[in-house]
Amino acid sequence: MTKKELRKIYFKKRMELPEAEYLRLNKLVCDNFFASIDLSKVQVLHTFLPIKKNREVDTWRIIDRVNEEYPGVRIAIPKLNNQTAQLEHYYLEGPDQLENNMWEIPEPVRGVPTPVEKVDAVLVPLLAFDRQGHRIGYGRGFYDRFLAGCRPDCRKIGLSFFDMEAEIQDAHDKDVRLDLIITPVHTVVI
Repeated sequence: MTKKELRKIYFKKRMELPEAEYLRLNKLVCDNFFASIDLSKVQVLHTFLPIKKNREVDTWRIIDRVNEEYPGVRIAIPKLNNQTAQLEHYYLEGPDQLENNMWEIPEPVRGVPTPVEKVDAVLVPLLAFDRQGHRIGYGRGFYDRFLAGCRPDCRKIGLSFFDMEAEIQDAHDKDVRLDLIITPVHTVVI
C-alpha cells in the first residue's frame, strides 16, 4: 500500500484503541524498550513528546524511567521551526519549559540547544513501518530531514503499537530508514 493509504488506516486504528488497551500497549512498548535497548553507552537520547490527542506512544514513560535508572543520560527534545521546515533540539529541563504549539505538540519555549552531533539515539514517532525500516509519519518530512543529519552511528528507533507492513510502496531515497522498531511484543531489527 501507499503512504497515504497506510497513514489513514493506522491513524484510524490508533484513534480507535479503547483507553484500557492504549494504556496497556504504552506500558508494553516501554517495557520492551528497556528490555531491548542498552543505554549504557548513550549519553544523549533524543525523543519526541507525544501528541496526546493523536494517541501517540507515550514517551513520558520512557523519559521518566531513563531519568530514574540512567541519570547520566541526557534527554533531548524537538521543536518545530515552520519557517525553515527543520527541527530544532533542546535538552529537556522539565515540564515548566514546555508549551503546546498549534498542533498541540509539547515543545520547549526555552532551554539549552542540543547539537545534533551529540545525539546517540533517537526515538522516532510513526504511524506505520515496513520490514525495510521505512516509516510513515504525518507527511511533512521533519524527521527525515533531522535523521539525515544525524551521525552514522546514531541509532534510529521507531516506536509503534502495531506490527510491520510488508512494504510501503512509495518509499523513496529521502526516507531515512530506521535501525529498529519497538512494538509491544517485538523488537524489529533492520
